[in-house]
Amino acid sequence: MGCGSSDSASASNPRKQEQQREFTGEKISQEIFVDLKDGNIYDEYEVGSSLGEGAFGCVKLVAHRKTKMKYAMKQIRKQGLIKEDQKVLFSEMDILRLIDHPNIVKLHKLYQDNIHYYMITEYCQGGELFDKLTNEKNFTEKKAAVIIKQILSALTYCHERKIIHRDLKLENILLETNSSNSNIKVIDFGTSRKVQENEKLKLKIGTLYYMAPEVFQGQYDLKVDVWSVGVILYILLCGYPPFNGDDTTIKKKIQKGTFEFNDPDWRSISQEAKDLIVKMLKFDPQQRITAQQALQDPWIQSKAPNTLVQANALKNLKDFYSTSKLKNAIQIFIVTQVSTYQEKEEQLKQFKAMDTDGNGTISPQELKKHYSKLYGMEQAEKLVQEIMKQVDINQSGQIDFNEFLVAAANKEKILSQEKLKKVFQMFDKNGDGKIQRTELQYIMSGIKIDDVQWKNILEECDKDNDGEISLDELIALMQKLK
Repeated sequence: MGCGSSDSASASNPRKQEQQREFTGEKISQEIFVDLKDGNIYDEYEVGSSLGEGAFGCVKLVAHRKTKMKYAMKQIRKQGLIKEDQKVLFSEMDILRLIDHPNIVKLHKLYQDNIHYYMITEYCQGGELFDKLTNEKNFTEKKAAVIIKQILSALTYCHERKIIHRDLKLENILLETNSSNSNIKVIDFGTSRKVQENEKLKLKIGTLYYMAPEVFQGQYDLKVDVWSVGVILYILLCGYPPFNGDDTTIKKKIQKGTFEFNDPDWRSISQEAKDLIVKMLKFDPQQRITAQQALQDPWIQSKAPNTLVQANALKNLKDFYSTSKLKNAIQIFIVTQVSTYQEKEEQLKQFKAMDTDGNGTISPQELKKHYSKLYGMEQAEKLVQEIMKQVDINQSGQIDFNEFLVAAANKEKILSQEKLKKVFQMFDKNGDGKIQRTELQYIMSGIKIDDVQWKNILEECDKDNDGEISLDELIALMQKLK
């Protein structure tokens, strides 16, 4: 997690924020499936090997007992966890519950028992970017640009929501797979927090190599994250940090803000790459570029250009229609909880292609730009209005990543019997072969389903009128969407 401890920003128990919510008034998004639940986590997950140690506990590989899907589990011991540490933990939980970005680690479930808190997140089998760099020494400019573009996209998404990370470093960038062009994931939001407009933070926190000079002055904002990405880019291109030495020397060098490109390692590096590093490592944060500006930098645009949008992705979006809240919720559950990276890989490429400004969401303006090439501006305007009405399930005014996955997915794959069986197994907590109202409420973070709402749900799918939902009934309900 790095140096320091938490700010005084408040963070409450995630569960307390979920009480009294009603199914009819609820906007459907990934967060309805993630709250802090009591229970024995080992009933649901089989624990495997250790993946590492964190500031508050260990991280282990786990597999869901019914579906066999693999996840990472952060286990945090309650004993000795002071109030400030608990605030940090709850803040991380709250932030990760709300984030929906393809380059930020996804939080799946939260548990607690008398001894531990447990955070279940997606498992990134490619390991740390740090280890990959150790093996390769340095990266080509193209490979470095692809990685930095993804980090900047995650950062732009966070900064637009006033979320500061404060500990971006190679060790906190994971590779989703073992492939050479793996998607990356930013992790460890334990030092992150939401900030107010024009708020300056004071706490000296982070990892020394990556800390911006204004952190030592105790007056800083979102721009410290941009500095950290500048340090990461420097390391990716030459294999060592811009500010080196023992801790005292590193601190002095950072506070001066001077660094060089003089070594032989930099002779083959383009001037454009060096220019971007200089812009990101400006000593004065007022002169330092933003994450969004860095995404539009000529070096990023030339070395990691957007891919072309495929016509079938545009067609799938155009043809998608939103249905009942239950069906929408189940589809969101499938793409967030039971779909693999390989199954989402093509949609991920198309999402990034449509997200032309790289901020992690697709705006109506971006959609118009793509559809106008096929239909002309007037028809594109009408199409986009209808697409937003159908696809923007959580009514945010943008298309989030998970919403795109639902709308653009191949329905034969996303709604296959195998997928729906996994969903059923995860919903059917007591294993009796039926989904009861209490089980549906449990999986959806305790959101209240009253008698009228339950009756409406049953009318939609309970064909044998037994007051419960069977596997066959769930499959029949969802496969109507194909």
